[in-house]
Amino acid sequence: MAQDYSFDVTCNFDKQEFQNALDQTRREIGTRFDFKGVLVEIELLDDNKLVIKTESDLKLTAVLDIIESKMIKRNLSLSILDKSKQPETASGGTIRKELKLINTLDSEQTKEIAKSIRNNFPKAKPIIQGDSVRVISKSKDELQAIMKTLKEEKSNLPLAFSNFK
Repeated sequence: MAQDYSFDVTCNFDKQEFQNALDQTRREIGTRFDFKGVLVEIELLDDNKLVIKTESDLKLTAVLDIIESKMIKRNLSLSILDKSKQPETASGGTIRKELKLINTLDSEQTKEIAKSIRNNFPKAKPIIQGDSVRVISKSKDELQAIMKTLKEEKSNLPLAFSNFK
């Protein structure tokens, strides 16, 4: 009897590493000359929203660049940050930007992943399980090809592959 192999496709990241990247960003901003006397607040709300408050668009861009560089050094995907929301004016002439953190797959994304697997790999069987997709196949090589294809197709999502059996 042939054995089936499987893995789960989820969307998550190491929250502690992300917190460490934010701490390093705060430390670097405190020591940089171009941020001397400039208001910069970085808050993580409810593990799914990052709020940056600063004085100008230029400083906001610089803070985002620092955060992204720290994330890269800690092997975190930049696709964790949803930067689609525009900065808004806050009190005291400051600018506030909310960044949503992507850490789960919604039902639409799981359907797209399952459809992509069915179209590209007809022998594999994707099963949607809430906010994850279990992929079953008789070949480990096919599962590895699925992982590679999903990473290329869904590069805008921080996909994680777990429970490889």
